[in-house]
Amino acid sequence: MTDGSVPEADGIRISKLENGVTVATETLPDVRTATVGIWVAAGSRHERPDEHGLSHLLEHMAFKGTTRRSARRIAEDIENVGGEINAATSTEFTHYSARVLAEDVGLAIDVLGDILTESVFDRAELRREINVILQEYASVEDSPDDLVNDAFMEHAFAGQAIGRPILGRPDTIRHFDADRIRAFIAREYTPGRMVLAAAGAVEHERIVAAAEAALGHLPAREAPACQPGAYTGGEERLKRRLEQANVVIGLPGLSFRDPAYFPIHMFAHALGGGLTSRLWHEVRETRGLAYAIDAFHWPFADCGLFGIGAGTAAEDLAEVVEVSIATARATAETLAGEELARAKAALKVSLLAALETPGGRIERAARQLLAWGRIIPAAETIADVDAVTVEEVRAAGRRALAGPVTLAAIGPIRSLPPIGQIAAGLRA
Repeated sequence: MTDGSVPEADGIRISKLENGVTVATETLPDVRTATVGIWVAAGSRHERPDEHGLSHLLEHMAFKGTTRRSARRIAEDIENVGGEINAATSTEFTHYSARVLAEDVGLAIDVLGDILTESVFDRAELRREINVILQEYASVEDSPDDLVNDAFMEHAFAGQAIGRPILGRPDTIRHFDADRIRAFIAREYTPGRMVLAAAGAVEHERIVAAAEAALGHLPAREAPACQPGAYTGGEERLKRRLEQANVVIGLPGLSFRDPAYFPIHMFAHALGGGLTSRLWHEVRETRGLAYAIDAFHWPFADCGLFGIGAGTAAEDLAEVVEVSIATARATAETLAGEELARAKAALKVSLLAALETPGGRIERAARQLLAWGRIIPAAETIADVDAVTVEEVRAAGRRALAGPVTLAAIGPIRSLPPIGQIAAGLRA
């Protein structure tokens, strides 16, 4: 049973199953395929300390067999009809998706529902996937870029699940078993945290009926509260014999719910988001100090992280840091109207380009419904972007630069200034 469908923004129709699962569809007249996905608002930040890496393992086990289908049968059921199936894990979400011909969308939903509710987590398959993930972990250890970013997150949110690497650590990964995975699913995969979204050649009533058959039997229950993210700051210096030094300087960012979310995003773009950005011009083009340098802003539901990342030669590291913090400080004080206009245009292109594929459309629908409980019309988003002023962007920049610093670096980093000196430079 479901309630009646509710018309939403941009032609999307929404229904809710009695147990709390939300179903959203968008019919695209010129598309002959159907893309469908199930988003769950549970990711690595929902893991307890002894579950670190479990969400990622769960994604790996998604297609390894259910009570109704073997791993081979899952692949055959989708590929026999020319379809594709995938899964992915992030800090706050896990999703499972498929793309098929219009007439096979019911099959796709049945397979996805089977994976979510009837996976068996066979012991032999589980051992194999744990070994695969341990090899994946070893490859990260050989990648300076990955290592420095993991260290960066862990010190920005010290002692918290949100700061731990999604991949997990060997000491926890090796001890996972089927019972622990099932306990995590039972606790975190609640119907109220689920959105089934479909776009393309789809009919709303048919999708709702398929969703009811696949997920309607799940019991309605409350989801446990997630530990709030609290930015802390800190540092880690990993001295390694490498050709380059990789460094990330971080500061507290903003939640995507914060009124200054668009301004801080535009500040990051103006500072280091493209070939016309100040960091690129000053560090790369004018001084030739780095092959690549950028600024970024990563938002979460209740917090965020702003940062500058660069790779450079050991002898240039101190100057790269000095120039970067001076450039960040100057941008927060002197950002110009033409820089803001470029940042707005880039953001609008990014937002609108994401809606040009059925996959992008279902992701927009699922994420917004889980975050906001509604679909935000594209026109509303564009209007919000256009309304941002130069002073709002400058203020967002100053707000970020005033916070505690996170510093992570790897390689030949002897000349890297003390974190206190970097913090003082950002506030000079």
